[in-house]
Amino acid sequence: MTQGRVLAVLIATDKAGPTVELKSVQAVPGRGLEGDRYFSARGTFDDVDKKTGSHDPGREVTLVAVEALEAAAAAGVALTHADTRRNLLTRGVPLNDLVGREFTVGPVRLRGIRLCHPCGHMEKLIGKAGAEAALLNRGGLRAEILTPGTLRPGDTVTAD
Repeated sequence: MTQGRVLAVLIATDKAGPTVELKSVQAVPGRGLEGDRYFSARGTFDDVDKKTGSHDPGREVTLVAVEALEAAAAAGVALTHADTRRNLLTRGVPLNDLVGREFTVGPVRLRGIRLCHPCGHMEKLIGKAGAEAALLNRGGLRAEILTPGTLRPGDTVTAD
């Protein structure tokens, strides 16, 4: 069993807007995190149905490990969790291993859909050259929300 922690919870209300750190956020199956750009169909990608709000389940919540940021810093690219534009910052969880697996964050059940590779959009928004390359193969995880609930910093992340 793998067990780690959520260090921070963030959302961005717009595809190019800043991320906002929250004390808690509601996770809604089939929609994402309340207030986030994908929840309200204002994300970067074109896979959101503007009428129904339904979308690729891999857009519901994203996670990144603080260990990835530490590795990027060691490679000479200092990044904050806000720079990654991911929703949950974790410690102690090998996120790449959760693709195709169910796991729990606090009271919320998630399923890892695919790796969340860094992109040029992120690098352009934060203005830090080399960010995309520094996070290659460790840019995080895209996950589907299976059960509703509230996510908070300090929540335990458990994978069986």
